[in-house]
Amino acid sequence: MIIQNYFNYQFNNNNDDDFFVNSTNFNAYNLLTKNNFDQNIFLFGPKKSGKSHLLNIWKKNNKAIIFNNNFNEIINFKKNIAIDNVFINKSEEEIFHIINHCNTFNLKILITSSIDILNYKYLLPDLISRLKSFYHIKIDQPDEEMCKIFLTKLFYEKQIIIKNKEIFDYIFLRVNRTYYDIYIIVEKLDKLSLEKKRQLTIPLIKEIL
Repeated sequence: MIIQNYFNYQFNNNNDDDFFVNSTNFNAYNLLTKNNFDQNIFLFGPKKSGKSHLLNIWKKNNKAIIFNNNFNEIINFKKNIAIDNVFINKSEEEIFHIINHCNTFNLKILITSSIDILNYKYLLPDLISRLKSFYHIKIDQPDEEMCKIFLTKLFYEKQIIIKNKEIFDYIFLRVNRTYYDIYIIVEKLDKLSLEKKRQLTIPLIKEIL
């Protein structure tokens, strides 16, 4: 059993609505969980900040199809569309046609990205104007409260045993305050614990921090 009684957070990996909300992601959460928002949405946020989680909530609420190299299926069905990580391993031409398809049939589309639209070099200039017409919403980098929640949640998911608050605080004080850095540290701690076949202790943690 994981000893984390010093935080009163409850986690349920099977619940799509199990999403922790504070000032850093409130606006995004509030927007994407509404069913009466009819604009196309572009959700920008850091890696591992919960964009895919929100996308799945939006997909369920809006009976949408996820675009994942299934262009013909999407074009043949008049359903709302969700595109996760739009700039990673996706055809820009297909995305352009999907947006036009949704506009033609008055369908909604949600797009997520860890890359700011202003920092991406497009091959199709027309795609820029299409994406700029979306309603843009952002998830900020985590504050201290969200960092603690995220770190605790990852420990829970990995079934990593933290014996006391001193160990948690030792890790927390040494990790960069970004979702991705916290995620990478937990991955390293999990690998180290499995390799050593030991619970995490401060001397063991010092090997990677």
